[in-house]
Amino acid sequence: MKFFVTGVNGQLGHDVINELNKRSYDCVGSDVSESYSGAADGSFVTAAPYVKLDITDSEAVEKVIAEAEPDVVVHCAAWTAVDMAEDDDKVSLVRAVNAEGTQNIANVCKKIDCKMIYLSTDYVFDGQGTDPWQPDCKDYKPLNVYGQTKLEGELAVSSTLDKYFIVRIAWVFGANGKNFIKTMLNVGKTHDTVKVVNDQIGTPTYTYDLARLLVDMAETEKYGYYHATNEGGYISWYDFTKEIYKQAGYKTNVIPVTTEKYGISKAKRPFNSRLDKTKLIENGFKPLPTWQNALSRYLKEIDY
Repeated sequence: MKFFVTGVNGQLGHDVINELNKRSYDCVGSDVSESYSGAADGSFVTAAPYVKLDITDSEAVEKVIAEAEPDVVVHCAAWTAVDMAEDDDKVSLVRAVNAEGTQNIANVCKKIDCKMIYLSTDYVFDGQGTDPWQPDCKDYKPLNVYGQTKLEGELAVSSTLDKYFIVRIAWVFGANGKNFIKTMLNVGKTHDTVKVVNDQIGTPTYTYDLARLLVDMAETEKYGYYHATNEGGYISWYDFTKEIYKQAGYKTNVIPVTTEKYGISKAKRPFNSRLDKTKLIENGFKPLPTWQNALSRYLKEIDY
């Protein structure tokens, strides 16, 4: 099989390319910049060709992907700056990337008859209640522009293709890019005390582990909607921060606060980001390791 991966300058795309290289798959990586600009911790630069691609340009998408002739497109590219997406002057751009760009990719996948893996988010739901969200649940009520446009991307894929995997993830962290762990480690260096919300509940997702699962999926024809985060139980951002500092050996004091008291965020966040992952096991896929284990491995991978 040959793979085409979008968004390789981001956390997940970078790890997907490296996972494909480890398995000796033929693959092409793409992003919007002129050249690859991510972490040089893997074999990407030498082992996989890189092509510039603006996914909002439908003609370029068709030309570049069709010429690559992939069997699978792993679509990791997305607008992920959740708060900035709320700015009036950014909404159309966010939609162009997350919704229209995804439609462009789905269209070419249909034309060349290849599989597509689309990465979505817990933000397509309204985050109410305490029950874990089921992967085939269609009770969509996004709270913010990011969630709405990612949902529109989901619908573009599911309405255009038959050979697709829509994989919702949450609380993502990886070596190649910014994330919550890196932020909290930096804050912990300069502050004796930090306040972290304790009423938003979910589970982290380590891109290194997720990349393995996505390639596992691509090797099958078990299409449909899935949820994929690390195992280890549901936690709050406060719980996560406590474990980050514990494993990193920080003495920083962590104080729990409600989302309302914390304030700041421009975009509304879901309180309930619990994603049910039993469908993975039912379809024969190996679950991701616990988030505690993932955090331990991640801290050994990065400089802090």
